[in-house]
Amino acid sequence: MSRQAGQPRVRGNEWRSLQPPVIGAWEPRLSVTVVIPAHNAEPTLPYCLAGLAAQTYPSHLLQVVVVDDGSDPPLVLPELRPENTHVLRTSESWGRAHACAQGAEYAEGDVLHWLDADMLLHHDEVEAQLRWHHLIDHAVVLGHKLFVDPSDGLVDVSTAFDHVRSGRAADMFGGRWTARHDWVEEFAAKHDGLNAAAFHAYLVHVGASASVRRDFYETSGGMDSDLKLGEDVELGYRLAQRGAVFVPDNEARSWHLGRSTLMRRQEEVNRYNRPFVTDRITDLRHWRTKGRSYSVPWLQAVVDTEGKSFESVSHTVDGLLRGSVADIEIVLLGDWTGHSDERRPPLEDEHLDARMLHAEYVGEPRVRFQKEVGSTAFPAAWRLELPAGWAPGRDTLRKLTREANNQVRGLLSVTMPDGGVARFERTSSFARAMRLKDSGEDVDDVVDAITGSWWYDGPEEGFTHESSRVQSSSGDLSRAVVRPRQDRYGEAEPPVHHRPEPLADKPQALGDLATLKDTARRALAALRRRLR
Repeated sequence: MSRQAGQPRVRGNEWRSLQPPVIGAWEPRLSVTVVIPAHNAEPTLPYCLAGLAAQTYPSHLLQVVVVDDGSDPPLVLPELRPENTHVLRTSESWGRAHACAQGAEYAEGDVLHWLDADMLLHHDEVEAQLRWHHLIDHAVVLGHKLFVDPSDGLVDVSTAFDHVRSGRAADMFGGRWTARHDWVEEFAAKHDGLNAAAFHAYLVHVGASASVRRDFYETSGGMDSDLKLGEDVELGYRLAQRGAVFVPDNEARSWHLGRSTLMRRQEEVNRYNRPFVTDRITDLRHWRTKGRSYSVPWLQAVVDTEGKSFESVSHTVDGLLRGSVADIEIVLLGDWTGHSDERRPPLEDEHLDARMLHAEYVGEPRVRFQKEVGSTAFPAAWRLELPAGWAPGRDTLRKLTREANNQVRGLLSVTMPDGGVARFERTSSFARAMRLKDSGEDVDDVVDAITGSWWYDGPEEGFTHESSRVQSSSGDLSRAVVRPRQDRYGEAEPPVHHRPEPLADKPQALGDLATLKDTARRALAALRRRLR
């Protein structure tokens, strides 16, 4: 993972803590590629390129890639354009997302700057965007634009170029109808200009005037070419999960020559986007159906099965599956590849518990059998590392993560009476912390610095141990399939339960002394940080 040494650490999305240089009073060093997806854009593309040709950003650091998305006839570049401008024809697919993805692959710049072909920039728009990328390598900068109706007439391209180059772009449409990006500005205002939007600033990631470091963009997987609408906010979600800081810069100004599709057909666009983006963005809880699974799960739960009994692991997994949140992925860690089918005594098999677990959950689509997991749960929003033998209550996951959102926390540690610790890790917090941490620095300390952390008591939060699990009165398969006897009132005879063994009577419940000391040390360190 590439990273920029010595960069500031932004808490949450508090972008105002950064101190960018004043426009015109600094020396740029990063190159930028402006990617312009264009479909039948002959009327407006010349204005977009003229605005780029008049930028204050050094021309030798500026590359422009116009991606012709199936225009008929094919687009031809005008004479007035930046020196390093190229036309790329799309292939294999179509749509804005695919065009942007191809442009990004072709790009040579350190930074990618998305623009639509119907935009006219102010003279310092690119410079305003790029100054933030010189500060941190995980910024996503959002420009400010006003909409104007081009049907009322436009000046010729050379006149527009003169206005932009002389810094008079703001005066070009005086007395004309203009509009702001209302829902974007309302969201930003509600969250103190995105400064207080710790985890959801990506919702206003509008690709038509955004920029991002190219290597950081690549860590997200790039544009999803399967999406024909909503691709910008979906990319914003994945950038957020990689630890992005979203910076709205009102000095990165531009004109949008015409209303956006959302402005003209909002209800239709929202209806179309609902199934596509809901499947990919976990935070759209109001659109996700309870009891459903989705391509991108809200939470990834990880349970290490190595050396653990079938009973302890199944108690944990069943508790997760019974929870009120269904869109989860459960990863059972172990060596699932070495269980050959050679003749063996079935009841004396050294891999007996592992075989039983595989047989128990092989038909459950939410359970995965893996040897290892990635450094974060990307693209899922959360990871829960849970010790085998402990299971959350029905609403435990929802309650704890809701509190984490309200209190702006990136790590929740839950201590169990036997010394075990469950960890709720916010993907975006850990991804950013891993970019920022110094050699030898504990990533948990970085997470605490940028989003906060807290400790909780397991039983108080609804976690139960396997020893509390009600056991069946018999292992006889015939009893498992016979219906309970009905009395004369039609009520089932209550089952006979075994009394669960007290937790304290189990020697293994005492935990390892070293584990207990480590847990106490971490809890004390977290408390000290809170009291500073």
